[in-house]
Amino acid sequence: MTAFADVFGTEPEGVWLAPGRANVIGEHTDYNDGYVLPVALPHRVLASVARRTDGLLRTASVQQPGAVVELPMTEVRAGNPAGWAGYVAGVAEQFDLPGGLSVLVDGDVPAGAGLSSSAAVTCSVALALRDLLRPDLAVEDLVDVARRAENDFVGAPTGILDQSASLLCEAGHALFLDTRDRSRQQVPLDLAAAGLALLVVDTGHTHSHADGGYGDRRRECEAAAAALGVPALRDAAVDDVEGMADDLLRRRARHIVTDNARVLEVVRMLTDGGDPRAIGPVLTAGHVSLRDDFEISTPELDAVVATALTAGAHGARMVGGGFGGSAIVLVETGDLEAVTAAVQPAGGSYRTFVVVPSPGAHRVA
Repeated sequence: MTAFADVFGTEPEGVWLAPGRANVIGEHTDYNDGYVLPVALPHRVLASVARRTDGLLRTASVQQPGAVVELPMTEVRAGNPAGWAGYVAGVAEQFDLPGGLSVLVDGDVPAGAGLSSSAAVTCSVALALRDLLRPDLAVEDLVDVARRAENDFVGAPTGILDQSASLLCEAGHALFLDTRDRSRQQVPLDLAAAGLALLVVDTGHTHSHADGGYGDRRRECEAAAAALGVPALRDAAVDDVEGMADDLLRRRARHIVTDNARVLEVVRMLTDGGDPRAIGPVLTAGHVSLRDDFEISTPELDAVVATALTAGAHGARMVGGGFGGSAIVLVETGDLEAVTAAVQPAGGSYRTFVVVPSPGAHRVA
């Protein structure tokens, strides 16, 4: 709050928190009406917010030192402002704010790491404005508010995975979400009790959903669904996919169909009381599919996965939208130090941490 007062000369009306996420399995399935299984991270974005009376949107970031981004609310529109402030503005323009708004964001979700730092921004601001202006909105409604900010304002063609994870996850659980009907189940995930850890390895090679590769994959999936005559790839059968004439569309569709099956398999393994080590090969199969069929991995991510497996990990895969970012590694807690050291490149520049399934967005002050 002191930082907010230093920037804006007044106290905020409150502080709201939204976490980043790591997706256990189910990548790029959300915009294909499929299944996902994310967890919320302890890494989060804090949004300190206050309404104004002068008609201005003023936003600043502790991680982006420099001038405050400022413009009249009447000039807020898709693409204006650009850059990180667009994620704040994209939420603000969906609420009735004739008097304006001050927002200070501060967080530790690594940007560009495939851990949904942008969703943490949009969800923290959306929850703040819900509490201040529209208490009638359900938290499920805020998933769409935050998604529209990314899709329509910033131009990032995401599905609802990131926003759902940030808003709906519970501590100690993974969120099993059907993105078609929005039904969900909280799946207990206490790997530490089984002597396991889920390690995140952030390669530092950043990506952006607003860049072309992510949008290309979405268009390819839509083209594949059209070729198969189904509403979405969620409805496609493996045999039908294998019979597609177009090799590129066949491979894109095959990833979605098989990754949906992998989500269901992992959920079954985690809920039937079996050994959670068994999900390791499923994670690795997901990486092979993302690497070969969806073609969104990178040499750095491939090397992390291969090295981790050689060092004794049960499974590993890239996580997030692809073209950079992070990998997750399922490893024995006793082997954690050795595997962490093994995946580091010369010089040890990769950031690593263990996933702790954390609560979703909430007000903190």
